[in-house]
Formats: sequence, structure tokens, C-alpha cells
Amino acid sequence: MSVEQLEGMQERGPEPEPLLDFPLSRRGDVLPEECSWLREKAPVARVRTLTGDPAWLVSSYALAKQVLEDERFSLKDTANAGVPRQYALTIPPEVVNNMGNINSAGLRNAVMKALNPRQKGLQDFLRATAGGLIEALVAEGGPADLRAGFADPFSAALHCQVLGVPFEDWRRLMSGLDVAFMTAREPFADSALNWYKDVGYFADAFKAQLARPAEERTGLLGRFAGLREADPESAHLTDEMFATVAVSLFGAGAVSTSAFLVLAVLALLQRPELIGYLREHPERMGAAVDELLRWNLSVGDGLPRLAMADVQVGDVLVKEGELVLVLLEGANFDPEAFERPDELDLERKSANAHLAFGAGRHFCPASALGRAHAEIALEVLVERLPDLRLAVPAENLVWRTGFIKRLPERLPVAWQ
Repeated sequence: MSVEQLEGMQERGPEPEPLLDFPLSRRGDVLPEECSWLREKAPVARVRTLTGDPAWLVSSYALAKQVLEDERFSLKDTANAGVPRQYALTIPPEVVNNMGNINSAGLRNAVMKALNPRQKGLQDFLRATAGGLIEALVAEGGPADLRAGFADPFSAALHCQVLGVPFEDWRRLMSGLDVAFMTAREPFADSALNWYKDVGYFADAFKAQLARPAEERTGLLGRFAGLREADPESAHLTDEMFATVAVSLFGAGAVSTSAFLVLAVLALLQRPELIGYLREHPERMGAAVDELLRWNLSVGDGLPRLAMADVQVGDVLVKEGELVLVLLEGANFDPEAFERPDELDLERKSANAHLAFGAGRHFCPASALGRAHAEIALEVLVERLPDLRLAVPAENLVWRTGFIKRLPERLPVAWQ
């Protein structure tokens, strides 16, 4: 919807009807034009979601942070029956509160250890994997699809290693995410079939870890196997419960890290001087990744929360039971929070104030792991392929529809 159309709708007076349909553009390399208008004129705007439900869209940094940090706005309750939704659930309702389930099952320590990017050998493994993937691309020759040949397998490799499953299975595991994270108007039966197929895979992988001697166990599933044997309090946890934790972590982690990496590389390809900057200043990679996280538009449908009480948000009283969506591309491009927000500045001082990992209780527990993944990927890319370029015009990229992430179907690249 154009800004002119928004202005016209606002002039009709108080809106009993939604101001606009949400989500906004599916293109992940251009900031939707509605963002600035919403932030300035309607920072808490009434919208209609994919399912036809009403919701409040919060687009300023201050109000987004308020919603994410206020525990009266719940993530887990967005999966309740009968509540307004962004889109139909394609995973079991109880999985929405994955970290809450992990905490209540007493598995938090094991999970957080598995998500530690400083665990022995992990970063060396990632560098070697990234190098091997690039060598394979070079051997095949360009143009090549950087998403299929690098971002997807590199993200899968991280999560296979962390969880303790064979990297050789990465294609089978990533294909399940195409269904698990669809954004559909109505539920569809085979989403459950897809979910339980992946749960079955991780249940078998858990049993395989249990069958190994303790010193040969790997990853989070290996830790879970040790808990099963050593901790009587974990005896009530079934194979399926352990598998559900693993498949949830793989799904949320692999799809997020891959989508971020694809869009980060695309942003750099559209500004080749920044690739040269990173090659000359590898010590700036950490700060650069935070700025790329701020800049990133991969979250296309907002962060959902359900109001558990009446809460004042800006000029709007959000009523108990109403759905609130936090528009990250509104908050992370807010000039009240970031100077010159429309400039991708790899030397930005306040870049780590972004909300890409959320905030409050549901701040992403794998944020450090995600940063390490991106830093290593970009370090290896700019070092091995300094002349990397986009092999097609940016406007010819095909953007996926009906998916939780803004994502190009392919990212064709070339090099000398």
C-alpha cells in the first residue's frame, strides 16, 4: 500500500476497521515504504493479519521495546485456541513456548551449554566447513547459488554439530523447514505429518546417542543421553520430548541463521566497497555483524505477543486478548534510536541496540551462537572470494511468499 493510500485511509477518522493488511512487502532488500509513515503517524496501528484477524502493529523503537520487555505480553499464549493469529499454526501449539518447555523440564543448562559458541572445537569446525563449501563452489564454477551452496548448508552444519546429528542429513532436515515455517491462512493436515517425521528423525538420533559409550556421544542429544542415564529426575522425559527440543532448536536456528546470512551477503553485494572494508579490517567483523543484524529485513511478519491484561502502548489502550505485532523494520530503522538509520554503517557505535534478537524474557538464547556463525561465514567469504558479486540484477531475484522469513529462492553470485 502506498503512503498516499495510507494518508487517505487515516483521513476517514478513527479506524474501526484495520488501517492496512499485514504483512508488508515480501522483498527483503528494500525497506517497505509504509514503515516511516507508520512510525511517525500511527506507531500503534490497527492491521488485518493473513488469517483475517485484527492486530496492533507497533513500529517505533521505544514502543517495540516496551512490548517485548513487558511480561503482560505473552508469546506462548499466541498459540492458544481461539485467539487472533498472524497465520495458521504449522507446528504443535506447545512448541511455540520452546524455551519455557526446556526450562520447566530442567533442560536449560544442557541446552545453554550446547548453544555456547566457545565450546571446544566448534569455531574451528565452522571455519573448515565454510572453507570446504567455498572450495566446492569454486570447483563447480560461477555463477552459483550462494544460498543453496553456502548459506543453507553452513547453517545446517552448525546446528547438526550442536545437536549431534550427521551433517550428511542436512538436505533432508532443511527441506522440512519449508513446510514447518509456512505462513498459511488455514491449517493444513500435512503440516503435522511433516512435524512428526522430523520428531521421529531426532528420536532415532537420540537413541543412537544412547547406544554409544559416554565418551563417544556428541552434541545436545549426547548431553541428553547422559542426563537420561545419570539423573533420576529426567526419567519422566520421553524420547519424543528430547526429540521435540532438538527439532525445535534446529528449525528455529537453521532457518534464522540462513535467512540472515543470505540477506547480509546480499546487502554487502549491493555495496561492494563494504566487502573491501571487511577484508581490510577483519577486527571490525563483530561490529559489522551487529549493524547487519539491525539492517536485516528477514523477519517479515513481525514478532507476535498476546496481551494478557489491558496495557497502554503509546496512545492506544491494548485490551486483554488482543494480538500485538512488533515491526522490527520499523524499530530498527527508527531515527530516534539510530542516527542516520537508512545508512548501512559498519562502524556504527550503537548497532548492538537493535532488536533483531528480541528483548526481555524471549531474548534469543542463541544470540551469541548466531553472531559467531555470521562472523565466521563472512570472514571466510570476504577472504576467499573478495571479488564476489551478484550475478543477476537485484530486481530479478525471486522472493519467497508464504514463509516466516523474507528470503530469495536463489542468490546467484559470480566471482573472478
